[in-house]
Amino acid sequence: MMIDSLIGSRTEVIDSAGSKGAIVLMTRIRLARNLANTPFPGWAKPEQRHQVLEACLPALVQLDQMKQGFSAEMTGLSDLEKLILMERHLISRELSHAKENAGVVISRDQSCAIMINEEDHLRIQVLRGGYHFKKVWSGIDTVDSALESSLDYAFAPELGFLTACPTNVGTGMRASAMMHLPALVISGQMEKVVRAVNQLGIAVRGLFGEGSDASGSIFQISNQTTLGESEDEILKRLAQVLNTVIEQEMNARERILEKDSGKLYDKIGRAFGILQNSHLLTSAEAMNLLSLIRLGVDLKAFPEAMRTTVDRLFIECQPGHIQYHASKTIDGVERDHFRAGYLRAEFEKTARPDFRRVNNEL
Repeated sequence: MMIDSLIGSRTEVIDSAGSKGAIVLMTRIRLARNLANTPFPGWAKPEQRHQVLEACLPALVQLDQMKQGFSAEMTGLSDLEKLILMERHLISRELSHAKENAGVVISRDQSCAIMINEEDHLRIQVLRGGYHFKKVWSGIDTVDSALESSLDYAFAPELGFLTACPTNVGTGMRASAMMHLPALVISGQMEKVVRAVNQLGIAVRGLFGEGSDASGSIFQISNQTTLGESEDEILKRLAQVLNTVIEQEMNARERILEKDSGKLYDKIGRAFGILQNSHLLTSAEAMNLLSLIRLGVDLKAFPEAMRTTVDRLFIECQPGHIQYHASKTIDGVERDHFRAGYLRAEFEKTARPDFRRVNNEL
């Protein structure tokens, strides 16, 4: 089972250490690419999609970044395996529903994943824990250049890279940051921030992208336009917006601590108590409780080492991962019971929050 090796392998994706990493959990860049003179997947016949898969798969697995990695056709994966890959942000919901002639190649450290025959022939993504757009762009540019030397991309000089969706034409690039914004949510300012960001041509979505909820006060913020700007210009404009959002979150935290620190400490303390003692937890409840623990880490109420644990648990408390760790088929209520036990075991030896160490200057 590919998932056994993937879950057991080391990943840098949850390493969000650093001052800005306290708010930015992960940065990701995705490139949409298509083969020249070949119908896009949505219009292609099964035989044409098969030809694309046969042409792309060998090129992908031979990349230096993908050596000792994982590759699979979607028809060879179980529903549980697909769900786990989605929860790890390695495949999209659309690819998980692909019937045939679609696949994915994933690097061993899970920092690079390339989908075949999703909306486009290739969806290349590189992701990294924390706020690291320069490193992510360097990594994906290297992968893209290597593939371009062996595959004939669909490209028009006056437009750029040709894509199935018109909004991706040009660079074909979507850059995003997954941000933890609990103070903006608690203070009721998040809706105002979303409206302001949208007016700048930046999209704000939930944890798992379009149509998903912002469980755990986690939001994906990404560029919307790809035509008429270079990759560097897109990243620069997005970074300016992200830095403003980070500043707004930090200001919201300061105001809460100044005006009602007791209420915030109570929220964090209650979250800790529930995680140590609860016997039923939905994934949404678990995410919101973990979000408060992570905020407690940011405030120095918990040791910094707890951050990596919480970031890992954000993934491991999702339904697919709970099902996997249970090692048997369980229904919703059983998952909630297992999830609560799983988190109790994680937090049973954790020291209670020490609010005397809270850094009011942030």
